[in-house]
Amino acid sequence: MCLKPHYLNKITNYFLLFLNQERKKYKNMDEDKRNKIALFRYGTIAPVILGQIENGLPWTYFRSVQEKEFEYIDGSFIRVSPATLDRWYKSYKKNGLDGLKPNGRSDLGSTRKLDCEIKKEIEYYVDEFPRLPAIQIYEKLKSHNLIVNGSPSLSTVNRFVQYYRSKVGKKNIIEKRRYEKEHINEVWYGDTTYGPYMLDVGIKKRIYIIALIDDASRMVVGCKAYFEDNFINLMDTIKSAVTKYGVPKLLSFDNGANYRSNQMNLLAARIGVAINYCPVKTPTSKAKIERWFKTLRDQFLSSIKSGDYKSLDDFNNDLLAYVQKYNSTVHSSLDGVCPIDRFFQESQLIIRKTDKEIERDFLIEVERRVSADSVVVIDEKEYEVDYHFQGQKILIRYTPDLKNVYVVDRSDRTLIPITLLDKQANSHIKREKIRLAEMEER
Repeated sequence: MCLKPHYLNKITNYFLLFLNQERKKYKNMDEDKRNKIALFRYGTIAPVILGQIENGLPWTYFRSVQEKEFEYIDGSFIRVSPATLDRWYKSYKKNGLDGLKPNGRSDLGSTRKLDCEIKKEIEYYVDEFPRLPAIQIYEKLKSHNLIVNGSPSLSTVNRFVQYYRSKVGKKNIIEKRRYEKEHINEVWYGDTTYGPYMLDVGIKKRIYIIALIDDASRMVVGCKAYFEDNFINLMDTIKSAVTKYGVPKLLSFDNGANYRSNQMNLLAARIGVAINYCPVKTPTSKAKIERWFKTLRDQFLSSIKSGDYKSLDDFNNDLLAYVQKYNSTVHSSLDGVCPIDRFFQESQLIIRKTDKEIERDFLIEVERRVSADSVVVIDEKEYEVDYHFQGQKILIRYTPDLKNVYVVDRSDRTLIPITLLDKQANSHIKREKIRLAEMEER
């Protein structure tokens, strides 16, 4: 059947309208949502990237999971076709995590959303008042202004209430067994423990010790003390460990705020590492790092007296010396071998990154809007960017010490360095003036 010209024109116009709507969705999508979508896509192809499939053939894995339902960023469950998984895999191999950020559709798998605040509120009412009906929970959400203009709907809230009740109602017996990975750098466990108090500029502060231990060798691959237990200090410890001992396949953490953060997920995806979060109140899930912290307290921290250290650097020097001694001492579970010797027995398995890759991957990522005078603010410091970015939202990556700050080019993801605002230098720059005649010509 041949369509008449005016029908073809209508179809073409509808198609162009659809494309414009999709472009607007992408334009209005914030960077946080792009990152969440990229991390979701990374999770679906992670077994292939990390070499965890049996025969090593990506398409075999893609076909095997085509009926599996993956949890999307909005809490819904969707299926992904093998062709889509293959396209995401190739994009990651070519451009890393940035290749998985959407450049078209932004509504894949989306439904009416329940944001994190509403979900937490519903979970609170279900936990505290198990017999409270969903409609009363809905009314309480409305009274707290969490539901506005009927969105989300009662049916959406009711579905989540039923889902959460079925989830918490399952009481399964958990089988516990001792285990150990066969090879080094398969799993690193990370955690934080308390150290002693110390005076810092006349203020008494608690010391926090962040450590990473390899499962197979029991070697402490990273350990350092800080005055704050935050993501920046965690990233510093991971960066030091990766630089020295290569990239692990899996990082296993508890549910602390600095470990379970969006920045941590972005970092892991950039360096090609999976993350496992241990269930709440299950210290046995990371028994090896907990056991090492006990050894640290018994052999090192217990002998420290108030006033022994005048600076954090002095404390870290002695802490490093203790870690080196521990790694060089025969371990009871390693058949007469010390952790460092066990680790380097499989030195061929160490996957190292170049210095350039490490500096590129270990950056903080934020989104900022450029002011009308081409300035962005990061940690209360003003940086000047190209005037073409005025009024736009831009993606910025920077080192924790703010020594290097970059704008991410949206087109090819290259990093463009920016510098601190220099008002005095700007006062000597001649701006291009537009003459009246030129304005009339335009």
